Amino acid sequence: MTQAFDASAQQALLEARAAAALEQAREAGADACEVGASVDQGINVSVRMGEVETVELARDQGIAVTVYVGQRKGSASSSDASEASIRALVDRALTIARQTGEDTASGLADKALMATELPDLKVHHPWQLSTDQAIEMALACEQAGRGVAGISNSEGAELSSGEGVRVYANSHGFMGSQCGSRHSLSCMLIAQDEQGMQRDYDYSSERDPAKLASPEAIGRRAAERTLRRLGAKRPATGRMPVMFAPELAGGLIGHLLSAIAGGSLYRDASFLCDSLGETLFPEWLSLQEKPREIGGMASAPFDNDGVYTRDNVYVEQGRIASYMLSAYSARRLGMTTTGNAGGARNVRLDAPLSTPEALLARMGSGVVVTELMGQGVNGVTGDYSRGAAGFWVENGQLQYPVEEFTIAGNLRGMFGNLLGVGDDVDTRGSVHTGSWLIDDMMVAGG
Repeated sequence: MTQAFDASAQQALLEARAAAALEQAREAGADACEVGASVDQGINVSVRMGEVETVELARDQGIAVTVYVGQRKGSASSSDASEASIRALVDRALTIARQTGEDTASGLADKALMATELPDLKVHHPWQLSTDQAIEMALACEQAGRGVAGISNSEGAELSSGEGVRVYANSHGFMGSQCGSRHSLSCMLIAQDEQGMQRDYDYSSERDPAKLASPEAIGRRAAERTLRRLGAKRPATGRMPVMFAPELAGGLIGHLLSAIAGGSLYRDASFLCDSLGETLFPEWLSLQEKPREIGGMASAPFDNDGVYTRDNVYVEQGRIASYMLSAYSARRLGMTTTGNAGGARNVRLDAPLSTPEALLARMGSGVVVTELMGQGVNGVTGDYSRGAAGFWVENGQLQYPVEEFTIAGNLRGMFGNLLGVGDDVDTRGSVHTGSWLIDDMMVAGG
C-alpha cells in the first residue's frame, strides 16, 4: 500500500510555508512577493507480456518565491521547503531582482482581481490503491488486449494514480489552495501481417477513479485499434478533405489557444496578432472555457496569478472574441487579464454536431487521420505540415488503412474550411471535442 496522503495536513503545511516566505520577503525589503508551493504523491505501474516491468512510488514537492523591488523581478525555487531553505530562496530572489532591469509590466496582478470565492470544484478523488491492486489492473488490461485474435505482441499496459496540493499566495493578502487527483490506465499493442508490424493504443483518464473505463474494455479497444491498421497503403496525392479524429482535433484547438495566448501576441510570434473581431471559423462555431466546471480535468477557482477564474468566450460565432491573457501579458498589450495565467481551463465547443458517419458521407473521398507525427506547425505563420496515418475514404465509407503520408495547409485556412464537428466527443482531457472535417488540404502520399 502506498503511504497515505493527508491532503488537509499537506495543505495546512504548504499554506504556513507560503505565509512564512511572504513575511520574510517583507522583512527583507521586498515591495511585493508571490509564492507557489506544491506537493504530489502517486504510484505508477507498468507491465509487459504478463510481467511487471516497473513500480514507481513518487513523492515530489517544490516551492517557488518571486519578489519585486519596484518593477524589478527575481525568482528562485527549490524542492526543499524547510525554514532555512525558504530564507535562502527569499535572499536569492532579492539578489536577482536587484540585479535585473526594470520592466514596466512587472508586478502582481491587481488586488481587486484576486479570487474571493474558492468553491470546492470536486477535483480531488483519492484512490486507496495498493501496489498489488495496481499491478493486477494493469495485467488484466494487457491480457484482455493480448487475448484478441491477431495481436502478436505488446508494448505493455500502464496504470498511474496520483494526488496533490498546490498553494499560491501573494502580498496582497491572497492565499489560495486546491487539492486534486488524476488517474489513468493505458495499453499499447502490436499486430503483424506480411507487410510488417502495426501498433496502436487506448487509454482512460479521470479525476475520479470510479469513472475509469474497465481494464478489459481498454485492452480490447487497444487491440481493435491495432488490428484495423494492418494492410496499410499510401494514399493518393492531391487536395482533398481531411477528417481529424477527436484526440487530434483537440490538438488543433491547442494551436489556436497558443496563437491567442498573450505571450505569443506581445512577442509578435503569432499568426493571430491583432485578430480580435476577425472571422476565423464558420459562424456556427463558438469556443469557450469553463474553469469552474465541477470535476473538470483543469478546473480551478484562481489562476497562477491568484486572479479569479471565469467563463471566457474565445471564439463567438466564428469570430475571435477574446485573447488568453495573464496579468503580465495583458499589461504588455495594454489590456486586462482574462484570468488565464497558466493557460486555458476546460475548453468546450458550442457547435452543431454530426455523427462520424454523416461527416464521412459529406467528405465523399479523402482521408481520416488518426495519428500525427512530427512538429511541423509554425505558430508565427500558421503553416501546418505533419506526417500522418489513418484511413482512406471513398463514397463516404472507410476503405483501408493508410500511412506514410503528409498533410499540409495553413491553420487560418484550415479553421475557415471547417465543414463539421462530430458527436464522438473525447472527454479524457481538458479540451472536449469530436472529430473535425476540414476541406481542401494537401495530402502527399505515394
